[in-house]
Amino acid sequence: MSVADNYFEKLYRSSEDPWSFRERWYEQRKRNLTLAALPRSHYGNIFEPGCANGELSVRLAERCSQLLCSDTSAIALELARTRLEHRCNVRLLQTRLPEQWPQGRFDLIVLSELCYYLDSEDLDRLIEHARASLNQGGNLLACHWRWPIDECPLSGDEVHQRLHAGLGLPRLSRLEEADMLLEVWGTQPTSVAQREGLAPLAGHESTA
Repeated sequence: MSVADNYFEKLYRSSEDPWSFRERWYEQRKRNLTLAALPRSHYGNIFEPGCANGELSVRLAERCSQLLCSDTSAIALELARTRLEHRCNVRLLQTRLPEQWPQGRFDLIVLSELCYYLDSEDLDRLIEHARASLNQGGNLLACHWRWPIDECPLSGDEVHQRLHAGLGLPRLSRLEEADMLLEVWGTQPTSVAQREGLAPLAGHESTA
C-alpha cells in the first residue's frame, strides 16, 4: 500500500521544511547535481510531481518555459506557491498519484525523492503515465535516497530498478553514491556532445 496523504500533512503541520531542504548541504548539493545532470539547458514543459515546499521548483522554473508542480499535500502546495509567487511560468496542482496524473505532454519529468512512497503496483502505473506523457526527445530524471525509510514500501534502489525496466528508454547518465541514486533517461540516446556536433552520432563515422 502506498503511503497515505495524512502522513505528509502531519509532517508539514510540524514543520514548513520537514526534510531541511534549505539547511542541509546534502539537499543543496543534490539540487545542484540534479540541475547539472539535465542534458538540456532549457526545456519547454517540465512536470515536477511531489514538489514539496518548492525548493527544487525554483531552480527548475529557471530552466523551462512552463513548469507544472504537483503535490498530494495542500500544505506543501501553499508553501510552494509562496516560494514561487515571483515566477509567472509556474502552475501548481494538487494531485494524488498515480491515479490523478495530469493531462498534457512534457519535455522533462523530474521524480525527486517521490517514488519510494508508492507501492510496486502504484509505481508501475506512474511509470506508464510518465512514459506516455513524455514528448519525443524528452527526458526523465529520477533521484532517490538509498538508505532505509521505515514508512516507505520500496527502497531507492528498487525504485530505480523498476524505473529502468518499465520506461524501456536509453539511460543517459547514472550517479551512484552511498546516499543516493540519480539517473536520467531519454527517448533518444543522443549525448550532449553529439547534439552540439562535438561527437559523431551513432552509426556515423567521424571524418575529422
